Amino acid sequence: MRWLQRLARRPMLVLAVAFVLLPLVVPYYALASHMLVFGLFASAFDLLLGHTGLLSFGHAAFFGVGAYTAALAAKLFDLPLLVCLLLGTAAAGLWGLVVGALALRQRGVAFAMLTLAFGQMIFFVVLQARGLTGGDDGLRGIPIRGLGVPGFEWRLDNSLHVYVFVAAAVWLALWALQRVLASPFGHVLEAIRENEVRARACGYDTVRVQLVAFVFSALFSGFAGALYTFTLYFVALETLHWTLSGYVALMAILGGSGTVFGPLVGAGVFILLRDIVSTFRDDWQLFVGAAFVLCVLLFPRGICGTLQDVLARRRAPAAELPAPAVAPTLARQPREG
Repeated sequence: MRWLQRLARRPMLVLAVAFVLLPLVVPYYALASHMLVFGLFASAFDLLLGHTGLLSFGHAAFFGVGAYTAALAAKLFDLPLLVCLLLGTAAAGLWGLVVGALALRQRGVAFAMLTLAFGQMIFFVVLQARGLTGGDDGLRGIPIRGLGVPGFEWRLDNSLHVYVFVAAAVWLALWALQRVLASPFGHVLEAIRENEVRARACGYDTVRVQLVAFVFSALFSGFAGALYTFTLYFVALETLHWTLSGYVALMAILGGSGTVFGPLVGAGVFILLRDIVSTFRDDWQLFVGAAFVLCVLLFPRGICGTLQDVLARRRAPAAELPAPAVAPTLARQPREG
C-alpha cells in the first residue's frame, strides 16, 4: 500500500510511464494516439464540469475550431507544425471567450443550452462554407507536417512517429492543466463548485473566474483538436457535431469527473470499446451505451473516483469500537414492613 501512496505523489511520472506502455497493450499506434487526444479533450472538458461545476453541451465546437484552424493553416498557408497548433489553440480560446462571455450570464440548464446553441451555429457555418471547409465531405488534402529543429526533423509520416509526438504534446498539456488546478486559481474553482454564493461572499468575482476557466477549457480543447488534425490529416465535420460533446461528457463521467486522471482513463476506455465493438457491429453505440450503464452501476463515482474511495477506506485506521452502554441502575425500593 505504501508504494501506491508514493506513486500518488508523482502523478506525472506515472503518466509518462503509462504513455510509454500504452502502445504495447492496444492493437495499433493510431488507436493509442486517438486515446490520448480524446483523453486531453475530456480533461479539458472536466475543467468545467468536475472542477467548476459547469456543464457545457457545446464543447465539440472548441475541438472542431482548433482542428479546422490548424488544418487550414497547414493547407492554405503551408505554415510550420507548431504554428498551426498554436493558431488552432488560439482560435478555440478566442471562440471560448466569446461564448463564455455570453453564456455565463445564465446558470444551470440555460447555460448548457446556450453552449449547445453556439456549438451548432459553428457547425452550420462550417457546413455551408463548402468551398473552404469541404462541407459535409470534410477537409482533405492536408500536407504531412514535420517537427523541425536545426539539424533534425521529426517527420510525422508514420504512426509510431505520430504517437511519440502526440504523447509528448499531451503530457505537456496535462502537466500545464494540473499546474492550473493546483494553483490558487484552481482552489477558487473548487470553492465556486462547492458553493458559489459563499465564494462570492468571500470577495471573489465568480463570473470572471468562471470565464477564465471557460477560456482555459476552450484552449486545451482546441489544442486537442489541432493535434487530432495531424493524426489523421483529415478533419471530419463530425468534430463539430453536438454528439461529440455528449461523448466527451460520457468519457469524463466514466473515468471519474473531478479526479486527476479520470477523464483520461474514461476516454481511453470509451475509444477502445468503440474501436473493438465497431469492428463487428454497426450499432456499436448500443453496446458501448450498455457498457457505460454497467460501469456507472459498478463505479458510482467513475472508475478512478471509485478506486480512490476504496484505497482511502483501506488506508484509514480501523474505527474504534464504541464503549458498551451501561444499563441504568434501578433505584432500590424500600422494603415494606
